[in-house]
This record gives sequence, structure tokens and C-alpha cells, in this order.
Amino acid sequence: MHDLRRNDYDVTNSVQVSSTAAVTGAVRALFASVWPGESFDRVALAFEHFDKLFTGRMPGYHGVDTVYHDRQHSLDITLAMARLIVGHERTVEARLRFGADRAVMGLVTSLFHDAGYIREFDDRLHRNGAEFTLYHVTRGARFLARFLPSIGMESWVPVATRIVHFTGYEIKLSQIQLTDSRDRKLGHLLGTADLIAQMADRCYLEKCRDRLYPEFVLGGVAAATGTDGALQVKYSSGLDLLRQTPLFVRETRAQRLEGEFEHAYRYLEPLFGGKNPYLEAIDRNLEYLHRVLRAERWPMLRRNPPLFTSEDNQLGQVRGLMLTRLKALWA
Repeated sequence: MHDLRRNDYDVTNSVQVSSTAAVTGAVRALFASVWPGESFDRVALAFEHFDKLFTGRMPGYHGVDTVYHDRQHSLDITLAMARLIVGHERTVEARLRFGADRAVMGLVTSLFHDAGYIREFDDRLHRNGAEFTLYHVTRGARFLARFLPSIGMESWVPVATRIVHFTGYEIKLSQIQLTDSRDRKLGHLLGTADLIAQMADRCYLEKCRDRLYPEFVLGGVAAATGTDGALQVKYSSGLDLLRQTPLFVRETRAQRLEGEFEHAYRYLEPLFGGKNPYLEAIDRNLEYLHRVLRAERWPMLRRNPPLFTSEDNQLGQVRGLMLTRLKALWA
């Protein structure tokens, strides 16, 4: 079945994760399977606002222009988050369950976890959202603080603005202060969803090479000028980023997924008969990458995934900005 998987579908090839409507429907069904009598209205409303924000129809915002962290990325993560939450509720004892309200907060936070990449109209300094890479989670938390009260969730602002940091590296996870252990567990699920959904993407390897690398250049991750004025290069090209990907996946799995997030990915297993389609897809991606790296046969990476940004030819624009940035760095 996985050989027939479409480029903008989830790991089960059953949900079109580029479609806000499709993911809303899938998440609604998952939610109803655990809380059949509870309202889904706030989540549905959040999906509507998400679609407006990311497509450039929300007043004051440009829409998403980051080519790796596009609309599909956030929807894919939110579907994974919903599955993790449902698996958690089905397997833990009653006192540890999140309950519907906390689950709603987790889903909405997941949906907007990358809202910090989106530029505002009054911003004259930045040309692309990828320039916010090193502090986009903090910006996302600020967006959540403004947005949650608009859908009647102001009481969850202190928690949501903290657990969103489980998707990033701006605050040490041990320093994220939460008084309820269920909120920290929800953070583990959110961080897990963010990692496994992107690494399980059918076009993960091509997206790293062609889309994540330009974002890293614009965000000052790939190369930057050190305090001594010398250029410090972490990734010299998209191919160099791919060469370092196996180590990144290995370390991420050990340190975050299995370590800090306490094997939270296992909450998927009750939904899939004891299997984990996300980890299986990640393993397939890594296995294929190892084959490419051994042979140095880059044409083997030939998938051309669709792009879901707010404007056409966003990839061309980002590549142009990347080249300008690289020339300035080398100069």
C-alpha cells in the first residue's frame, strides 16, 4: 500500500493532509470516537481561522510563504496529534486522561504551532517567514495568546503558549514550567507529532534538499557570521543537509522521541493494531536515503511534491532570496 501513497496524503494514504476540510473531518471523527457528546465547535472554528491565516485571507497577515513549513506540514502534524491524543485516552487510567477541553487546547495549539513563520503586513524588515526560523516558536506563542481568546479559550493561554515550545529548541524542555503533569504529557505528544509526521512524509528527503535548506539559509541556520567575523557553515548545500540527515534522525529519535518525550509515539499503536505507521515510514525514508548516499546517486530523489503556500511560484522566490543571502554571506 505504501508504494501507492500519494504525495500529499498521510501515512495511511487515507487523509489528504493538504486539505483543511479533509483533516478537519478526520480529526472530528477521532474526537467523536472518545468524546461523542462533547462539542467540536472550537476546533472546527480554529481550522477555519487556520485556513484563512495560511492562505493569506486573514486581515493583517501575508499567508504562509515558507516552502517546507507550508500548510500541508501543519495539517499533517495536527492529524498525528489527534491520533496520539486518542491513543492516549484509550490506554491510560482515568485520572491521567486529558479530557475534552484539554484535548481541544492541544489540537488548536498543534494547528497553529508554526504560525510564527507568518509575516504581518506592517513588517517591512523581512522578505520571507523563514527569516524567523530561530525564534518562530516564540512568535507562534504570541499568536496563540492573541488568537485563543477570540474562540473563547483565553483560560488556556498560559498552558498553550508554553506547550508549543515542545516543538522547538528556543527553550530547554526542562525549563518549560507547567503545574499539571497532563499538560507536560500533552507537550510530549505535540513535540512527537511535529517530528514524526514530517519525517514520515513521503517526500521528506526531497523536501529537506529543496525546501528546508533554503529556509535554513534565510533563517541563519545553514551559515552565519560568528562573533569573530568568520563565516560558520553548518550545511553547505541541500545535499550536505541530506548527508547529515541520518545522524539528525538518529539523535532526534534517541534524545527527543524516546528520551524527553518518553516514547509518546507508542500511543499510536492502539489505533493501528499494535503497529506504528509513522515509524515504519520514517524507517523507509532512512533506508532509501542510505541507498542514495552509498551510491551518491542523487537522481534517485526524483519526487516532486506539491507546494501549499499562499502564492504561486513561492519556491522560485525563496530560491532567489536564498542565492542573494548566500552571496552576501560569502562576500
